[in-house]
Amino acid sequence: MAGRQREKGVTDEVHQNEILRELYLKELRTQKLYTQYHVNPLRKVHTITRKPMSWHDNLEEPADARFLNLIHHAIQGPKMKYPETQTENQEIGWDPEPLVNPERHDHRLNHFRVYKDITLYKAKMWSLGEDDRHK
Repeated sequence: MAGRQREKGVTDEVHQNEILRELYLKELRTQKLYTQYHVNPLRKVHTITRKPMSWHDNLEEPADARFLNLIHHAIQGPKMKYPETQTENQEIGWDPEPLVNPERHDHRLNHFRVYKDITLYKAKMWSLGEDDRHK
């Protein structure tokens, strides 16, 4: 068995040249040089960005009215797009007007901090550093 492996391993130049020729012809048969490129119709199309410094890509193109309307519609907020809420989360802030008129002088709803003589005195004492706040 060792003799057979040596015979296979040792090849003369003519035999090696024939093997290389067969490989070269096989590569030429399978390779094809493409000069015209196109998009595969069976795959999804991905946007390819243009080169910013090329002159032919920076030519003015006419505006597409349908596309501009679509963009302007997408920028608008949901209150401008729809007459009523589309999701439950939109219901939270859909009507921002308060249900009750916020009258500032109505004491039933507004409990402002009121300072009288004793509260002003104690506030001044605390600001000077008296520590008996919790006594």
